[in-house]
Amino acid sequence: MTKTILITGADGMFGSEAADLFSNWGYNVVKANRASFDLTNLNQIRNFLEKNPCDFVINAAAYTKVDDAETNQNLAFEANAIGAKNMAIATNEKNIPLVFISTDYVFDGTKTSPYFPSDTANPINFYGASKLLGEKYVAEENKSHYIARTSWLYGKNGKNFVNTMLNISKNNSVVKVVNDQFGCPTWTYDLALGIKKLIEEKAQFGVYHICGSGVTNWYNFSKKIFEISKIKIEVISVKTTEFPRPAKRPEFSAMDNGGICDKWEESLKRYLGSF
Repeated sequence: MTKTILITGADGMFGSEAADLFSNWGYNVVKANRASFDLTNLNQIRNFLEKNPCDFVINAAAYTKVDDAETNQNLAFEANAIGAKNMAIATNEKNIPLVFISTDYVFDGTKTSPYFPSDTANPINFYGASKLLGEKYVAEENKSHYIARTSWLYGKNGKNFVNTMLNISKNNSVVKVVNDQFGCPTWTYDLALGIKKLIEEKAQFGVYHICGSGVTNWYNFSKKIFEISKIKIEVISVKTTEFPRPAKRPEFSAMDNGGICDKWEESLKRYLGSF
């Protein structure tokens, strides 16, 4: 019997691609966006679920503007924490397993080796704090949950580092990129595939890291983008202090994914080869 998946945030970078992928993988997909219901309104979510029965919910709706979250804390809190809580309550009432998309920014970056799901979270910006609170609410309100932390996400449907670098290279011969922030680049396809594995393998509910395998920094990430794309551009390595931003970034937020995703370089090759 064909399973039905509801995807919130279906017009975002990940949600839009996940909707297409799960449809291609043989699932019935119900798309939801801001026009469908207000995440801060529990009764609207309940009504939507009543009219749209489903087997799983992937909550990809989020406030993802990391810097803006420092000044728009209420908006980030409502989307990432209260919205997550309401979705967990509503799905729990109907015994629907919930997948909540979270972030590497729940960590403070003081480790020097990849973070495990069991490591203590300690966010250093409000975006990370709002997502961590969302994780807490999801775990409390719906025991049938997968918290899927991802990082440095890129894909075809939204603004992201890979597409930004490609656009910069069209009109510039030099680009400056920071070399002192380390993490795991993740293709939207790999995040969707990782979630599919959890669902279909009936993995134990809990926290998972679904991100590219391996560790890099933004400087080397950009170099690899240009190398694969055969673009000649000078990349200058700089420190984060040269690009002051409202939200602090963890210096090291790489995560151990337990082998659930491919090496980030291989995924980047496939992504860049898909144009």
